[in-house]
Amino acid sequence: MDTTPVIIGAGPAGIAAAAALAQCGLRPVVIDEAAQPGGQIFRHPRAELKRTDDELYGFDARRAVEFRDGFAALAPKIDYRPETHIWSACEGKLHVVSRSGPSVQNWSHLIIATGAMDRIVPVKGWTAPGVYSLGGAQIALKAEASLIGQRVVFAGTGPLLYLVAYQYAKAGATVVAVLEVGNPFGHMALLPALASGRTAFTKGLFYMATLRRRGVPLLTGVRLIEVLRGADDHVTGIAYHWRGRDKVATCDGLAIGHGLKAETQIADLLGLEFSFDPVQRQWLPHADRDGRSSMANVYLAGDGFSIRGSETAQASGRLAAAALLRDSGHIGPIEIGRDRRTVARTARFRKAMDQIFAFPHRVAAALSDDVLVCRCEGLTAGTVRQAVAASGEAEINRIKAFCRVGMGRCQGRLCGASAAELIASAAGVGIETVGRLRAQAPIKPVTLADLTGGEP
Repeated sequence: MDTTPVIIGAGPAGIAAAAALAQCGLRPVVIDEAAQPGGQIFRHPRAELKRTDDELYGFDARRAVEFRDGFAALAPKIDYRPETHIWSACEGKLHVVSRSGPSVQNWSHLIIATGAMDRIVPVKGWTAPGVYSLGGAQIALKAEASLIGQRVVFAGTGPLLYLVAYQYAKAGATVVAVLEVGNPFGHMALLPALASGRTAFTKGLFYMATLRRRGVPLLTGVRLIEVLRGADDHVTGIAYHWRGRDKVATCDGLAIGHGLKAETQIADLLGLEFSFDPVQRQWLPHADRDGRSSMANVYLAGDGFSIRGSETAQASGRLAAAALLRDSGHIGPIEIGRDRRTVARTARFRKAMDQIFAFPHRVAAALSDDVLVCRCEGLTAGTVRQAVAASGEAEINRIKAFCRVGMGRCQGRLCGASAAELIASAAGVGIETVGRLRAQAPIKPVTLADLTGGEP
């Protein structure tokens, strides 16, 4: 079988796919932006920053050890490329930059397991030093063995809010409060669907109960007003509205997040078909139940396909690898029944979670005109609204052309979701009408020196 399989991502999905391919005699190339495999969930610090597995991963410590041991056994059978960044992609080729310089990686079969990142609704003052995304706060703890502050507030919505708050409390930080903009306890009708999540559901309850035992206020139905700054411009607190009263939570670190969004830029550059998910309020690439995309020989796995959690990601990685093997004419038994059942079993739970921790689109649409939305380009919510009014357009790429929203270094990763909600509200159209920001190379910041191998 003449196959050069390439896997993008070395988290649970990517490594599960690599192991399945290696088991069948293939030697896949695994491209990883990080210095070490594991993705976000199994991220770990440098060797000199000692932390135990229990301190790092809690309930997932056993899985983390299994992942690490499994990768150690797998490493000689794959071509692992750490600290390698993909800046462009087209059919059959990936343009990458690594420590050894720029290069082109050819592929005949591709598994995209690019994971997810934070989705954020801006609040006035959110660019102050000391304000992090939830994922950023977790990276500081796991990869750098450090805290974003000694007194930390966690604000937004989603299960990650309670997990990271719990991890910080366990690491010795004072968790001042958890400010939930939604009302996760107001969905009792979804309790049976939540209970179907078994371990994941139990973990969530444990995180909340532990925070409560430590005296951490878990406030729901909160409206965030403004990040407060000191004389040095560093965050000193967050003003919020709760139960009819304006309040302030003082802190020296603030973590904000409103769920996760799939990283789909590479899928977009390849021209894969997308469809709008009204529950997640995201445009996601098409794939069948085993991860086959709309393009032959391109497969999707993990949270880059749809936000479903790390255990489902592992199953989807194996399914994508099995689909690749079958499509390539591999002869031999490829067991997929168990992984299909895992994905099917978790679907009900994930759907309930999406409803309970829904993206607060009304909050995004109602941002005051002076709130900075696109920090790369310095654009406020008012600027986006003015572009809609002046142009009469409601498609996000047209609005991008008029006011540069999403045109900066992050390529709309941070501002895209909120900008789309602002455009939809200002134009009086459905969010699906606004479309999605088209990916353009370079999809991650890259310097000219990177592309020339350091030559002037």
